Amino acid sequence: MLPKAVSFDQVDIWFQDEARVGQRGTLTRIWAPKGTRPRVVRQQQFTAAYVLGAVCPDKDCAYALLMPDANTEAMQHHLDGIAQMVEMGRHAVVVIDRAAWHMSKQLKCPDNLSLLPLPAYSPELNPVEQVWQQLRDHYWANRCFKDYDDIVTSCCEAWNSFVGQPDVIRRLCSRQWAVLT
Repeated sequence: MLPKAVSFDQVDIWFQDEARVGQRGTLTRIWAPKGTRPRVVRQQQFTAAYVLGAVCPDKDCAYALLMPDANTEAMQHHLDGIAQMVEMGRHAVVVIDRAAWHMSKQLKCPDNLSLLPLPAYSPELNPVEQVWQQLRDHYWANRCFKDYDDIVTSCCEAWNSFVGQPDVIRRLCSRQWAVLT
């Protein structure tokens, strides 16, 4: 919960989730001449990386961490990184799903963060899911990665390109029900 000394006007809401990239990649629609059946490539190997991402629509900012696994250790590093993004004197409520590594008692939540778990089986309440969909559709779909380093490079380029667009986080991830007044 929020520390007693924090008022609502000092609180930022962040949404957090992770995406696996590389293993059995995404297929999407492509343009092709009418009457043709184009072939697209799809990842067949089982090498993958995890992008742990968090967005703050009100501030139009984002933070991501690339890890080889999604586990409690990765989540701890991610929370520590989000905490560094929060302005001095402010507090962040980080909305998370109920993955085991998000709810682990081994996590040490930084003092300027509070975790707020979503109801079970409700990904539609997490706007980061739309970020992943955009990245899959525009950067990661219909391709094969050479190796782990190629996955890492692609993830970094995609994330940086996406969040570098002006106002993209605010437009895509703002929710009326997540505004503190």
